[in-house]
Amino acid sequence: MVVDAQEGAWVRAMPWVFVLIWSTGFIVARYGMPYAPPMSFLAVRYALSILCFLPWIVLAGVKWPADRRQALHLAVTGVLMHAGYLGGVWAAVKAGMGSGLSSLIVGIQPVLTAIWLTSVGGHHVSRRQWVGLLLGFAGLVLVVSRKFGAGGPGDSANWHNLSFAVMALIAITAGTLYQKRFVKPCDVRTANTVQLAAALVVTLPLALLEAEPMQWNLSLAGAMAWSVLGLTLGGSSLLYMLIQRGAAASVTSLMYLVPPCTAMIAWLLFAEPITAVTLAGTALTAFGVSLVVRPAR
Repeated sequence: MVVDAQEGAWVRAMPWVFVLIWSTGFIVARYGMPYAPPMSFLAVRYALSILCFLPWIVLAGVKWPADRRQALHLAVTGVLMHAGYLGGVWAAVKAGMGSGLSSLIVGIQPVLTAIWLTSVGGHHVSRRQWVGLLLGFAGLVLVVSRKFGAGGPGDSANWHNLSFAVMALIAITAGTLYQKRFVKPCDVRTANTVQLAAALVVTLPLALLEAEPMQWNLSLAGAMAWSVLGLTLGGSSLLYMLIQRGAAASVTSLMYLVPPCTAMIAWLLFAEPITAVTLAGTALTAFGVSLVVRPAR
């Protein structure tokens, strides 16, 4: 009975733990980018993650996708959701954008998804969701306008880093929609490995063009270790368990908490300022996105 109660408590906590892990992805970028160019960091991350997944797949006896078309679909999602999304976020942080702002911009992803599904997929968007779309956009404009050209080192917005963040937003949105449309349910370990391999193929040539060397130290090694073990292996495994237990909807509804969670961690670790305007804009965006993703009664 005690074991069942503990397991039930862990299942209820899993979505929140997943959101916390997801939030640290933006923090890791801030830790690692002073010592490495973005594409080189990500290429090493993808390669190490693949090396970790392969023995896990062999020991667990997991089957690979039998259909070549399915493997191709997984590769496309890997390019979009790993190379495009992570590449955009890492490049934006490298170009001086703060962790909190980058997570806030990418956090608009459910809003873009709703707009696309409405215009193309024939889904109905309620009046409440349209209000949420406008509130989310207004909150983002409020935060960006406060930081545009006026932020400190490592926490500013300009056309350069904003373009990378928007690229990441478009990539994660397109990857999510593509996966929803074409990728069939499969084991997350083999799926991740195929996606990471495709991302590595795209990212490695870009990494070879970067002139800046990787300066290995404790900060960079720690950022790399958490990226591989915590984010790629841990986060993916936790998401797999959530889906298996039917809790994926809870993760979706909690994703709008990622920007304020990231902003709080960035304030504690990097002293990224949280002004009244930033708080108001972040809260407005979070509330707006929550109206969009909240299921109808």
